Amino acid sequence: MFEAFDGHVPLQAYLLLAAFLFCIGVWGLINSRNAVRVLMSIELMLNAVNINLMAFSSFIDGDLIRGQVFAVFVITVAAAEAAVGLAILLSLYRNRVTVDMESFNLLRW
Repeated sequence: MFEAFDGHVPLQAYLLLAAFLFCIGVWGLINSRNAVRVLMSIELMLNAVNINLMAFSSFIDGDLIRGQVFAVFVITVAAAEAAVGLAILLSLYRNRVTVDMESFNLLRW
């Protein structure tokens, strides 16, 4: 699978790392009852996407920076998502005194 080490890390290593991080994020998103863990799992999934963008950008078009530009946009969206998500969690915690996902039924009257 891997060739002899010549100073370059093969593309498959980056893809395996990104797949591993994405699977951890999906598992945390599905199995977590804590809202902070859910936000952390979404961040892990977005970081796995960034690793894929950077790896493919480096291996397909080494001189151009298309993957890096998309990764900066993903980081910007992740920062905005974290800020909005934490603000929502703080307001829910002030009203309900818990961050348990099972107890949030605010859309039901």
